[in-house]
Amino acid sequence: MNNDSGMSKRQMRRAKMRRDQMRGRLIGLSVIVGVALCAAAVLIYPNFKPVGTIATAEEFARPRAQANAAGDPDAPIKIEEFSDFQCPYCGNFYRDTERQLVDTYVATGKVYLVYRSFGAFIGGESGRAAEAAYCAGDQNKFWEMHDIIFANQTGENVGDYTDKRLDAFAQAIGLDMAGFDACFGSGKYADQVDQDLVDGRAAGVTATPSFVLTYTVGGTPKSSVIAGAYPFREFQTQIDAALAEMGLQ
Repeated sequence: MNNDSGMSKRQMRRAKMRRDQMRGRLIGLSVIVGVALCAAAVLIYPNFKPVGTIATAEEFARPRAQANAAGDPDAPIKIEEFSDFQCPYCGNFYRDTERQLVDTYVATGKVYLVYRSFGAFIGGESGRAAEAAYCAGDQNKFWEMHDIIFANQTGENVGDYTDKRLDAFAQAIGLDMAGFDACFGSGKYADQVDQDLVDGRAAGVTATPSFVLTYTVGGTPKSSVIAGAYPFREFQTQIDAALAEMGLQ
């Protein structure tokens, strides 16, 4: 073996091992970077997409609307709706049942209706949509934002409720955009959206939409949960039963 004219076989093997190790590290790093870039694209790209067509919502004025509530705060029954703007069944309730519930019980002073989110139950767009609605509530247009959000629901986590589109909804319902952007951009209601999820679970809610009915009989608080987007008659049955229990039916 002539060690004077070049590397020994052992040195050559070690050099090859180092090259192979370096090549392996580079390949591994390339894979990691590629995955990170793909993940970033999935998260970032929707906000660069064109806003697209914004569907308008049918006019639906709630009686005595105040922020995310409607009706008489002293009504004998309080219903808290735990909902997710991306949930198709929540959309069904809004389209098929809510107006009749409002006309029959909220407008007549028997029910006080409060909308609550259920956090980011289905995904990040759920939470951001809820934050946008709460920010609209600062200008007493919670329900207008609620309605236009549902009017533009097409699926789950498909880019319906990017920040850009939510901003467009705010413009469409005539919000003061400086106030809305300050609220929405600061995440003012992010903690409230998280708390909605905590409160819903504490009340026994496991899915959306769910409706927590609370009332008092002889000084004893009572509650029940309607879990699902049932037809109006189911709400009618439970509300009338509670009113009868209180001697108001």
